[in-house]
Amino acid sequence: MLAVVCVPGCSSAQPVEEQTPQPRPPAPYWGNRGYTLPDSPFTREGTVVTATCSMGARYAGVNVQAWDPVRWDLHETRNFFIPVDAAFTNNNPDAEDVNSPLVDLCGVSSDGPSPYAVDDLEYVTPRVRALFDLAYTRMAVVLRDADGRSTHAGYVESGGNAEDFVSLSNARGDDEQNAVMAPDGRSVWFTYITADGERRIGSRTTEGDHRLSDEGPAIGHDLPLTVTGKPPRAVQANMVHLAPDSRRLTATAPKIYGHVFHTRDSSGPLTAASSRSATLLSGCVGIVGWVADERVLCRTQSGSFRTVDARSGRPEGNAVAVVREDDGRVVEGMVVSADGEKFIASVHPPNDRSGQPIGRGDFRMVSTSGGGVATPVSPDSLTSDTIFLEWR
Repeated sequence: MLAVVCVPGCSSAQPVEEQTPQPRPPAPYWGNRGYTLPDSPFTREGTVVTATCSMGARYAGVNVQAWDPVRWDLHETRNFFIPVDAAFTNNNPDAEDVNSPLVDLCGVSSDGPSPYAVDDLEYVTPRVRALFDLAYTRMAVVLRDADGRSTHAGYVESGGNAEDFVSLSNARGDDEQNAVMAPDGRSVWFTYITADGERRIGSRTTEGDHRLSDEGPAIGHDLPLTVTGKPPRAVQANMVHLAPDSRRLTATAPKIYGHVFHTRDSSGPLTAASSRSATLLSGCVGIVGWVADERVLCRTQSGSFRTVDARSGRPEGNAVAVVREDDGRVVEGMVVSADGEKFIASVHPPNDRSGQPIGRGDFRMVSTSGGGVATPVSPDSLTSDTIFLEWR
């Protein structure tokens, strides 16, 4: 195993008084378009971004790649080393299980299931996307102490070495999980449990003293976080996709009725109160993404895909089948193109989305309207474990 050496930026244990949460005032919700991003293949229009976890005897890391979706030429790759103290699998019998989307990306197997209740790709994709800032320069991690119990939010920079990571707190007894990045990469957000057992959402800035800021209530560690907007706000729910106009988002949570919700100017989980004006998307078992400001692409109970009106909840147009009904395989959607005309789906055996280790993935580009023929996504480096994160 590699030895991990603290470098400048690693935090030492903080005094107790510095752990007092600092409240943040509410502010209007502006959406992610308020951020100015550096120019790179990862931020340009017409780019598909993927993430694949790679592990060896002395190495664990995530490769994030930017692709041209027409010729499938690779434009750029960014590497994120995973520190040995990071929780990226849940098959260590000597350590507590940790809820982190990084486990979804790197550690899901028959011996180590997802830390979340559902691991369908429509659930996994937005969870993994939330690990990165908008420009894919930083990746959030949950760091686990040697005792296997205390957990701390942290992050790694792209292109660094295995020891180049930042732990935002080293206080003994920390219980911070579900670490994700803010859109601008300037803070890491997470769920945490206070000394009194209260469940909260918190954040720590990536610069300065990393003091804990309390962001709102949580419902424990069982549901992931997604952070969007300027200023950033967190939603604790599954299948979170921000609408193009930023006014609404899709989401699901246990015992909460509806799929489409208005964005809020405060952080927290979905509640019965917030679901009063929610729209239920008829026949939707998996949300792939937004086709337009008022339309959402869903996977249906029959395994086909259909566009649904986000205002009425009623299906529109024809059902889109990727494989024949007698094929025997499962099809799941991952991302919708920015213009809403196409989406990328994964075809795999039932109950086995990863297939053979390091095997080729069966990914297909499909029209959201059902026109034309599904086109195979061909690059050899896209394995069955690859997750498609975004189609800009």
